[in-house]
Order: sequence, then C-alpha cells, then structure tokens
Amino acid sequence: MIDATRLGFEPFLGWPILWAIVAIAALAWIAYAILRGRAWLTRGLALTLVAAALSNPSLVKEEREPLPSVAAVILDRSESMEFGARETAATAAYAALTAELETDPSLEVRVMESDPGADGTHLYGALEGLMADVPRDRIAGAILITDGQIHDLPDQDSDERHIGPLHGLIVGDPNRGDRRVSIVDAPDFGIVGEMAELVIRVDDPGMPEGRPVQIELSINGGMPRRMDVTPGEDTTVPMEIERRGENVIVVETPPGREELTLANNRTAATLSGVRDRLRVLLVTGKPNQAGRVWRDLLKSDPSVDLVHFTILRPPYKLDYTPTEELALIAFPTEELFEDKLEEFDLIIFDQYERRGVITQSYLANMARYVTDGGALLIAAGEPFAGPGSLARSPLASVLPATPTGDIYTGEYTPELTEPGKRHAVTMPLDGREWGGWMRYIDAEAQAGDVLMNGPRGKPVLIVDRVGDGRVGMLMTDQIWLWARGHDGGGPFAELIRRIVHWMMKEPELEERKLSLVAEGDTARVELRTLLDTAPPLLVETPEGSFLEPQWRQQAPGQFVAEAPIDQLGLYRAEAGGLEAVALNGPANPKEYADLQSSTEVLAPMADATGGGVFRLNESGTNLPDIRRTGARGNSAGGNWLGLRERGAYAVRSSSSQPLLPGLIAAAFLIGLLLLAWRREGR
Repeated sequence: MIDATRLGFEPFLGWPILWAIVAIAALAWIAYAILRGRAWLTRGLALTLVAAALSNPSLVKEEREPLPSVAAVILDRSESMEFGARETAATAAYAALTAELETDPSLEVRVMESDPGADGTHLYGALEGLMADVPRDRIAGAILITDGQIHDLPDQDSDERHIGPLHGLIVGDPNRGDRRVSIVDAPDFGIVGEMAELVIRVDDPGMPEGRPVQIELSINGGMPRRMDVTPGEDTTVPMEIERRGENVIVVETPPGREELTLANNRTAATLSGVRDRLRVLLVTGKPNQAGRVWRDLLKSDPSVDLVHFTILRPPYKLDYTPTEELALIAFPTEELFEDKLEEFDLIIFDQYERRGVITQSYLANMARYVTDGGALLIAAGEPFAGPGSLARSPLASVLPATPTGDIYTGEYTPELTEPGKRHAVTMPLDGREWGGWMRYIDAEAQAGDVLMNGPRGKPVLIVDRVGDGRVGMLMTDQIWLWARGHDGGGPFAELIRRIVHWMMKEPELEERKLSLVAEGDTARVELRTLLDTAPPLLVETPEGSFLEPQWRQQAPGQFVAEAPIDQLGLYRAEAGGLEAVALNGPANPKEYADLQSSTEVLAPMADATGGGVFRLNESGTNLPDIRRTGARGNSAGGNWLGLRERGAYAVRSSSSQPLLPGLIAAAFLIGLLLLAWRREGR
C-alpha cells in the first residue's frame, strides 16, 4: 500500500451552480472596480472567500494499491504464416517474448492467437476484443507477431482513440517473390450468348518489367483459352456466357520464378447467366391436330419468342387462284434458313415432309447450325417414314435415329428405359401413370440416349449431342393426346419443357454432371451418370496437391464422395472427362492477395501510436530490448520497444479534513466586509 495526500473539493451546490455564482460575482466585482469603488481589494477577497467556502476544500488522505499496466501480445496464425519458416520464427519469438514480459510484476500480459480460418488477417480486431474491458489509462501497449500482412488496421488519421503504443515483430524473408493472379472486376450477371468483360491482373515482383505473362481462362470447366497479359497492369478480357444459371470462370497463370504458394496462381469468379428470350422457330409440315397444342404450349411461356409457320400450299400444288387473292404468307425460306438462322435458339419440325419448300442447301445449313451449337427437335409423323423424310436429306448427318419405313398403329403406352430413369430430363416422370398413344414411326437408334420406348422396345424419345449442339427426336405424332387428356393424359407440357431446356444446356438437366461444393472443412462431390459405375475421382487443392476420395452410390446413376479440406481457395474435381470447380471461401481471398513479408502495412499505425516495427530473423531470436517508458512520448527506438508505465492505482481507504469550516469562513467574511465598509466610509 502507498499513503498519499491530495487536495479535494466537494461543492455544496454542485459545480455548475458554483461556477455560475463565481461568474456573476466576478462580473459584479469588475463593474465595482470600473466605477472606482474604494474597497475593491477587500471586496474581491470577500468574494474569493465565499467561492472557496462554497467549494468545500478538504485535505484527503488515501491508501492506494498500485495496479499493473496491461500489455497485449497477438500471434498471427493466418494461412500466410505457413509459408517458409514464418510459423517457426513467430512461435519462437512468441514464447521468448511472453516469458520475458511475465517476469515483470508491474505488468499484466494478455495473449491471443488470430483465427486461422478467417478471410484475411484480423489482428487489430482481435486486439480490441482482448483489451475491451481494460481502461485506456492502464494499457501499456500491444505487440503483434506477424508477417506484416494485416487486413483490418484502422485509419491512423481518424478521430478514434487507438490502442497504443502498437509494435510489430515481422517474420518472413522480405526478398521471397510470389506470382499471383486476381480478378479485379467481374459482372454479377449477363445475358446468355453475349460477352461479359472481366478485368484481370497478374502481379509478379520478380518478373522483368514489360515481359508478358501467359494466363489461361476457362468457363464451366471447358477448354481453356490462352492469352498474354502484362504484369502489374489491369487487362480487360471478354468471355462469352455459355448457359443460364451459375457460370464459373477460372483464371490461371503458370508458376513464376519464385513462388511462396501456387494457391494464388488460380482464381475464379461466379457469373449468373440470364436468358433474355428463347427464340424458337416452329415449322409444321401440314395442318394437324398437334399443331395448336405445340403453339399454345410455346406461346404460354412469356420468355419464348415464337415464329410459327404451317405449310398450307406446297409449290407443286395446283391452285389457279391469283396470288394477290390468297390470304397466305409466302414461306420466307431464304430469310429464315440463310440470313437469320443463327438468331434462333431452337428449331422444331412438326411432321415435316420435304416437298420443295426447304431446299437441300437450306437443310445443309441447318445441319451446320446444329454442330455449331444450335438445337433441333423433330416431332416425327407419317412423312418421316416415307421418301420425303428428313432422314433422306443432309439433315440426316445430325439425327440420332433412322426410320425403317414401317409405321405402327394401335394403342400402346410409352415406357421409360433404364437410361431414361436416370436421365435428368425424364427421371422425375418415373413412376407416373400415362395414357396411351395410337401411332409410332419405327426407327433404329444410331446414336444418343434412348429415354422412352414404344412397342417391341423400339425407341420413341431419343436425345443426342452433335458437335456443340443438341438434337431430340420424338418418333410419334400422338403426344398431343396427353395434352387433351386422352386415357388419363400425361405430362405433355413438363416433358417438352424439360427436353427444350436440356437442349438449351441448362446445368440442372445435364445427364452427365459433376458438381463440387467446398465449404468449411469438407469438399462434397456429386456425380450423375447413365452408367452403373463411377470413374475414378481426383480433387485438386489450391496448393496443387491431389485428393482421391472414394465414391458412394446413393441411387442408380448417382454417386457422392467427400474429402476433408483445410485451405481457402479454388478446388477442382475431375472424373471421367467431367470437371467441376468450387471456391472454399471468397473468390479472391485476402489472405492470398499479397503474401510477401512486409513492414510497410503496419508502420504508419505504429508511428501514429508511438510504437515501432522490427524485423526478426528466420529463427525469431533477435528480439528488440523491452523497456518501460513514461505515459507520454515515443516508445520505440533503433533496437528497443517500450511499454508504458501508466501508474494506475485503486484506492482502498481514504479520510478527509475540511480546510475551511463554515464558522471560520463566516468570521473571515464578516471581517473583510467590515474592512470594506470602513474603507468606503472614509
């Protein structure tokens, strides 16, 4: 305990009232002096005595218990500390520093380690939490042991009172370089089929100035596109949006001359594809019962722009009615199949027969349209089995089935095949009761996947991928019976919509799909396939190592695998030629944005709070000297850091003795007033 004496004041009327009385008295005394009052001195002494008496001065004796000052030590455990010898040096410095500080009885040491799984290094936030219950007049200072990359430092010029003095002990080799790629700017969404612009940047301090660096860009695991960029400069790159929904764009760069890690040589952005309008061309070969059903179905979807032509008068038909009197539109073959063919997303032929309206050259154009990425749906009728069949035209090169020439008539109920029970287009229809159909065009499947069978196990619904495009064939003209509710009906609208969306390459309807989700400490991979077995699986980590989790079958054609992960960044899965990518954490983790050991980030805050920044060697043993400094001034030197001695204490007991009791004050006041009257009476 320490005995201390101080002068105390406890005003009878409270400080605001006391100061108001003093102000009024001072003004009155000034006026008295200006008017040349004779007793200005004695009256001034009397007013001073009144103010002193009202303030109730006393002599306070206290027993004080000194309180230790509080110092904080924060150890950086972020992922960037795992490179090189940083973690070893930091751990050694942490142990030596805390051992030295704990030998000082006048110092309370609080220690904490940062969250290793956070996005970025948040040391100042950890410091504020650690010292939240400590009065500012007891804080001796804080020491951060880190590689210098801190992402939550406040602005040193703000009015906020910062914790200080703040010191930094920096580990890591400052001369180690690291190449990194980042996506500076990317849109959140875009129109399918149009171009989106990404801004990409490659930083490589070890690269000679002006020398280009090659990068690879891929979307949704497709074929990468290579291009050269200049390090240190933002480069705008156009990318075509392939599909509706989530599109994952991956940017990679090869290893540089020096690399702390390969995790930041790959980054990704997620872009949502939005389909503006689905442009559909429906060509009906002749008026039929299904024509209006097709039209009503497509027109009911507000996102569909439908162009529908029904061929009423083929060129060979004899009709002596003058052309100007016909209420018919001439079929614009050249405009549709030459000039504007590429503008359509889907072409549907409903019971079409070659009768000279669409020439062979136009059909050849359509075959190229499909292989280049277009979509074609054939709703076959009786003409498909005859000599005017589309299967006897250049379009046959993209069709997955060939007619035999036979037509089956008689009621039958279509059934899903084994692939159809697994294919995303028809799998939700499994187990439902359907009405029957009356006609079927016999055909032999040559390619693709048969999803529905008709009589004698013959294919009714076939889908196929041709080049970059897709084709669907429905070997009957009776599907309209489902729409009319015949024999209980069936899922006409749902089936057609799912076929169309599969042709539009909707990710949810892919029959062979690999998906990867990386969250927290687990990577989950799901595979959808038409096969009974799953191919081997490889999962590439951000660092470039590989995991080989084993598949577990959930249902026919559906497999799942899980693998533990412990890194932020981009993961890539590959199985049977399929690829999937996923981000664990943000697209561009702050922790990998800059991995070089640096004193520049922390130095401004250390200077603003009176602290210093010191670089440690690879073993972490060259700690600066630790000194106790005064409550003000600088607390760092060339090879020493200071922790302030705050001198805080707690009062355990106290006693007070009034210095101006009321009777004494009244006696002095009366005496001074008598002297003033006597002076004024002369």
